[in-house]
Amino acid sequence: MSEQVKAVKGMNDILPPVSARWEWFEDVVRALMRRYAYQNIRTPIVEHTPLFVRGLGEVTDIVEKEMYSFEDKLNGDPLTLRPEGTAGVVRAVAEHSMLYDGGKRLYYIGQMFRHERPQKGRYRQFHQVGVEALGFAGPDVDAEVILMARSLLRDLGLTDVRLELNSLGQPAERQAHRAALISYFEAHQDQLDEEARRRLHSNPLRILDTKNPAMQALVEAAPKLMDYLGEASLAHLAAVRAALDAVGQPYTLNPRLVRGMDYYNLTVFEWVTDRLGSQGTVCGGGRYDGLIEQIGGKAAPAVGWGLGIERVLALIDDAGIEVPLPVPDVYAVLPDASALGTAIAVIEALRAAGVSVQMHAGGKDGQGSFKSQFKKADASGARFALVFGGDELAQGMVAVKSLRDAAIGQRLEPLADVTGWAQSLRGNA
Repeated sequence: MSEQVKAVKGMNDILPPVSARWEWFEDVVRALMRRYAYQNIRTPIVEHTPLFVRGLGEVTDIVEKEMYSFEDKLNGDPLTLRPEGTAGVVRAVAEHSMLYDGGKRLYYIGQMFRHERPQKGRYRQFHQVGVEALGFAGPDVDAEVILMARSLLRDLGLTDVRLELNSLGQPAERQAHRAALISYFEAHQDQLDEEARRRLHSNPLRILDTKNPAMQALVEAAPKLMDYLGEASLAHLAAVRAALDAVGQPYTLNPRLVRGMDYYNLTVFEWVTDRLGSQGTVCGGGRYDGLIEQIGGKAAPAVGWGLGIERVLALIDDAGIEVPLPVPDVYAVLPDASALGTAIAVIEALRAAGVSVQMHAGGKDGQGSFKSQFKKADASGARFALVFGGDELAQGMVAVKSLRDAAIGQRLEPLADVTGWAQSLRGNA
């Protein structure tokens, strides 16, 4: 026997009934997007590697250590499995000149790939929901996407999540702050860990995001970017804060919030929780006004966020939130295989009328006993059993038996008028 082939480590199968939870989640997302008038966009899983190197930054963890990159065997092109969704959306918007007639509000749901150590809520193939509002420069849209994330978390039943907010200002302001950071950390090199020393001259802002307990006091005393922001950047942040205040949304200003990609400017934010251990960010994003031009498109402002589906589902589990699982309206019981022709016709008519029907399927030894079929009917969760018994069929009828309410009992319905009684079987009837 050949050795069994298994899934790649950190890339997981999603099997029933767990997959039903994912479908429920996606339904909640799509309903929210309709309310906010955001349209779906679908981009390739594989993109040219320079898109991410230019967009995310050469010295980010993602580009340096986590991307699945390879060479196209046909033409030698450097390709990468997308590690995040924003760069691909921006590439598509620029390539297809989507902003020629004004701003676009877009969303996506899909797989991302990063080569990192699998842990709770974080895998090598993971899934994200992302929102991108492109072509809008004002703080009003920053507030909209932040509150949109709040609405999604509420729709999912999650309340133990808090908002953290910061501003990264504009490039010139960050450059001045960067120089101050380098000078500060150079004066304290003996307190830096290996990772911080490596980042000192390439990306010192990321040192502020360290999780090393021994460096926390040093980082807290570091120069604050907020002290280097100009009047326009401060006004933008103030307008976002005013909008959040207007709807009573609490938040914490976190000067160490920098996000993991280099493309952000002005507003950055995260929705965080204490329920997932060190992986506390549930949803994060911000403004990235320079990215479209950076990858070769016409300059345009943009803001958005990404949310990890695995993390959110883990949070839903941890919070004990009950997720509705789909069950059929009807389970079709066939005591005799000779009834199959009539049963199939009735079942298909019911399905065409919007009724969910699970048909009992016989094995090599026949349909199985009446008792065993009813046992499976009960286990299916269906509200009704449809019994195609010989006596009923001889009368041109089929028996409809309630499986959940003994008081309703059993009734007969005519085979000649399936559409007339189909709606009485639906779960929302």
